[in-house]
Amino acid sequence: MSQVLVADRERPREGGPDRPITDVAVGVLIDPQGRFLLTSRPPGKVYAGYWEFPGGKVEAGESVAEALRRELQEEIGVTVGAVHPWREKLVDYPHALVRLHFCKVFDWTGELHMHEGQQAAWQTLPVKLEPVLPGTVPVLEWLAEEQTQDRV
Repeated sequence: MSQVLVADRERPREGGPDRPITDVAVGVLIDPQGRFLLTSRPPGKVYAGYWEFPGGKVEAGESVAEALRRELQEEIGVTVGAVHPWREKLVDYPHALVRLHFCKVFDWTGELHMHEGQQAAWQTLPVKLEPVLPGTVPVLEWLAEEQTQDRV
């Protein structure tokens, strides 16, 4: 895993330097047109209104794929097919230290239904939505790198 991304560096870290890492499964849903899904953080949550890739915490005893399937069903109402582990990033947010497990998903069933009051938008690069959650920025960079490599 690469260097830690520190979000909002000027803000204090809740829980101090020895706080535990929270594992989070994140879905990079990519449709047949090559668009990817971003959702907004729900009202009442930290960083409400910021755009991110959907997902959530890995619970005790769950694999990343199991957590991702559960979270995407709960949050956006889709049933995920194959989960393709892709990249990880450790992000130090003021409220939590999180290890983001990004997985590409090309196969799902069901219609998008935002169960937490969030918004959803299919996007291509460059993303036109703002603000974007700090942990989402590296993913957009990785997708841009892949696009560049595909053109070569």
